[in-house]
Amino acid sequence: MHQKIQNKNKMEENRIVGREYEQHILSNICEEQEARLVAVYGRRRVGKTYLVKNFFNGKFDFFFTGSFETPMKVQLALFRDTLQEYSGEEQPMPKTWFDAFSQLRTFLMGIKRKRIVVFLDELPWMETPKSNFLKAFSYFWNKWASTRDGLKLIVCGSATSWMLDKIIGDKGGLYGRSSRSIYIAPFCLSEVEKFLKQRKGIIWNRYQILEAYMIFGGIPYYLDMLEKGLPFDRNIDNLFFRHGAPLQKEYDFLFRSLFKSSTVYRQVVESLAKKNKGLTLAEIKEELNSGDSGTLSDVLDNLCKCDFIRKYSPFGKKGKGSLYQLSDLFSFYYLKFIGGRTGLDEHYWSNIQEASRRAWSGYAFEQVCLHHISQIRGKLSIKGVLTNVCSWSVPPKTDKDGTAWNGAQIDLLLCRGDHVINVCEMKYCQTEFAISQEYDKRLRERNETFVHHTKTKDAIQTVLVTTYGLKDNLYSGSIYTTVTMDDLFVPQLSEI
Repeated sequence: MHQKIQNKNKMEENRIVGREYEQHILSNICEEQEARLVAVYGRRRVGKTYLVKNFFNGKFDFFFTGSFETPMKVQLALFRDTLQEYSGEEQPMPKTWFDAFSQLRTFLMGIKRKRIVVFLDELPWMETPKSNFLKAFSYFWNKWASTRDGLKLIVCGSATSWMLDKIIGDKGGLYGRSSRSIYIAPFCLSEVEKFLKQRKGIIWNRYQILEAYMIFGGIPYYLDMLEKGLPFDRNIDNLFFRHGAPLQKEYDFLFRSLFKSSTVYRQVVESLAKKNKGLTLAEIKEELNSGDSGTLSDVLDNLCKCDFIRKYSPFGKKGKGSLYQLSDLFSFYYLKFIGGRTGLDEHYWSNIQEASRRAWSGYAFEQVCLHHISQIRGKLSIKGVLTNVCSWSVPPKTDKDGTAWNGAQIDLLLCRGDHVINVCEMKYCQTEFAISQEYDKRLRERNETFVHHTKTKDAIQTVLVTTYGLKDNLYSGSIYTTVTMDDLFVPQLSEI
């Protein structure tokens, strides 16, 4: 009980919002006697460094951060300077990373405490061409650090694909050597609400918080830029549209800092931003006029790992014909309203036409729903039921008997192990959503088309996911149940 109280006080002192499960993992690792190598990874700006620094209250035996696009010689000089600060002694200039880690080992060997914490941040930036950084790092861990009881070596990096390939899933010198990997996910809506209130003192209604999520996703770095006391639209103007706005160039930096050949990555993301349904590998290849499917597959895999896009299978395809869809809300907002444009009014968002907002908000809200499948399943009381998430579409077709069927598309299907399929309609509205006679007819025809073409025997239930709920009228009975905006704000299990 005493330990639990200490941990609770530590979390409050560090002002860490959410991340309870991740802090629990770190606490357990710190209590273990053995040496541990911990890899922390996740999308850039998601709060990895903040979590580690605040969990340990900034108290490290050695803390070094790699520098973006910085030559090895300069990085080694910075490493030497940092080691001098921690040791309080003059250090020779290392010529290689092997030299640098040898000097670090000598310094750490002189520390007599039971627990030693070393934090190497932005590890991928340290691996410059021909630097042999990874070999030196592997040698340092395998030959000495892994044998030093009480040593906790925390490594962190935003280039998620690099972290997964080189550290966590490495098949070379570090294969199976990382004691634990910790994935830092973007905040969910409940965590954004908590973050704005506790960290920023911002008290907004949930509709405003939802719109902020649709613009920034659950990325704490962007949310932290919001100013208390300013209207929501004014905040967005200041961050994106005024002269010198801090997020005007963020999109470009994201790709340059994550991927060595960033152009093709941007081309993929920008192609997907134009196709709400998503594209197959073959369609992306055609869009980019690319002849190398292997390289493109690697690009798509890396974008998935870095939380920019998602890969999903259409209903009944079992991995065949997989679609890729843009899931990063910040990128979608940027490309929709800023990318490539010049001379935008500094009050653009405050005065934008409702029609332009509507075209963006529909897709953005759908992505919010896909980010909160756990909450939707909770409202449907099916968390304990095996559930596959997929989509479905079919072009216009004519049966052999001459029966003509219109094309149809369903963006979210919850295919359950209890032989029920929830057909989810996602609607972003400022008021209760009202089903018209025409819309009711369209829903019934689409469900009939789905059953006819898929030959499914499962029960079909139409679920409405919307902001303020369903307006009761003559046609509302066609909806099995409704998931509201408030349901999407229910905390995840790890938050409770």
